[in-house]
Amino acid sequence: MTRATIQIVATRVKRTYNLDARTVHAVRELSDRYGVAPSQDAVVELAIDELRRQVREREESDAWERAAADPAFRAESQALEEAFRAADLETWPPEPA
Repeated sequence: MTRATIQIVATRVKRTYNLDARTVHAVRELSDRYGVAPSQDAVVELAIDELRRQVREREESDAWERAAADPAFRAESQALEEAFRAADLETWPPEPA
C-alpha cells in the first residue's frame, strides 16, 4: 500500500508595507466603523481588487479608442456589420420609432 502525501498550500501571504498614518486610519475605519469588510486585510483586498478593475477598464477603453481610430479595424467592422445586417434584423427587436 502506498501513502498519499497531501500538500497544503497557504492561501495567504504575510507582507509588510509602509503606509501613511492616514491610510492606516482609513483602513481601520472602513473595517471597524463602517463594516465595509470583516477585517483590515479584507479592506485592503477590496481596494486592490477595485483598483485593478479600474486599470483593466481603462486599458480596455484605450484599446477600443485605438481600434476606432484604426482604418483597418473600422473597415473590418463595417464589413461584418454589412454581412450580418439581415441576420440582425431577423433576431433583434426593432428600434423604437
